[in-house]
Amino acid sequence: MRRPRRRAAFVRMVCLAGLCLAAAGCSRKAVSGSTPAGSGPSLQAVLWEKPVSSMELSYADQFSVDHYQGGYDLITIKEGGRFLVLPEGGDAETASSLVPEELPKDITVLRRPLDHIYLAATSAMDFFSGLDAVDRVTLSGTDVSGWYLDAPKEALKAGSMVYAGKYNTPDYELILSEGCDLAIESTMIYHAPEVKEQLEKLGIPVLAERSSYESSPLGRMEWIRLYGVLLGKEEEAKALFDRELQALEPLKEQSPSQKTAAFFYVTSKGYVNVRKPGDYVTRMIQMAGGEYLPRLAPEEGNALSTMNLQMEAFYSACKDADILIYNSTIDGELSSVAELLGKSPLLADFKAVKEGNVWCTGKNLFQETMGLGQMIRELHQIFTETAPDSSSMRYIHKLN
Repeated sequence: MRRPRRRAAFVRMVCLAGLCLAAAGCSRKAVSGSTPAGSGPSLQAVLWEKPVSSMELSYADQFSVDHYQGGYDLITIKEGGRFLVLPEGGDAETASSLVPEELPKDITVLRRPLDHIYLAATSAMDFFSGLDAVDRVTLSGTDVSGWYLDAPKEALKAGSMVYAGKYNTPDYELILSEGCDLAIESTMIYHAPEVKEQLEKLGIPVLAERSSYESSPLGRMEWIRLYGVLLGKEEEAKALFDRELQALEPLKEQSPSQKTAAFFYVTSKGYVNVRKPGDYVTRMIQMAGGEYLPRLAPEEGNALSTMNLQMEAFYSACKDADILIYNSTIDGELSSVAELLGKSPLLADFKAVKEGNVWCTGKNLFQETMGLGQMIRELHQIFTETAPDSSSMRYIHKLN
């Protein structure tokens, strides 16, 4: 079914080569991924009027969605541009007629169905999985060994998804030959601006998603609603998000446990990496009934969500923490307290180590974005139960 797309993509590549050889005075239209403005409704009738409705978001503040007459959806991503999502219009000629006239240059046109997506933002894959739309991602920026989710692993092994290179070294020829209709990147793409520019020159729209900039874990999960718009599954996305909120309702009635917890990992140079105040991990701990350590003053002008401490400073601030949680994302999962103590002998003097309250996250946590609600519930078990059973937990396990 994808062969016609490949042929069309090849034709587009040949045409593009011809355009590149044309006179320098002929400039390319600045709207990525769009077809030329056709005989569709005027922009004034579509975008200069007030939207018919706007998506009501409960926690996310990094995107918004406005719904306009005619089935148009306008996605605005904070510091990431605007995307006009067209309703499905059948064949290409019909779809072309749906593009509003006089489209502003800062708006990128996306045409449903989006079913040949290059995904370089790993945290977004779980949204596709939740919406039963992994088949829409045919090109991956992560190979089999880099995935901790079953769906993309299986798709890559089966050949329905292919590895197309990392975000900063994509295989342009492969991406183009596969008829890619959207590249979804993390904000790391801004460290490789030449890649974004080249993809757009090839007629491939680029969306840099910012779910990782949400300070609330619920805000991160709410991004599934943006993907619902892209995939034409808005109602399903809202239902999934509402279900996660409902599962957390009982925790709202709980009093704080008075337990303190440190979430950290030890770097290769011996520093201790901790989360800053207001980060979504610290908020998860708070929502679960715990108090995050170390108690740090908020920093000005630094967007990073983590910081490094000298081991001595971490010892002073966290040695009396009731619970230690080791972050496996960078350093890998630990299976025993002995492995943890191999990072630094000072850790043996921590209260949590002496009392056997040391835990480690699984590497799947940060790819399973829709699992953050369950992670909060698992943390709640750790904070409130006398002998929590880690065998029933998905995202965290106890170190013995």
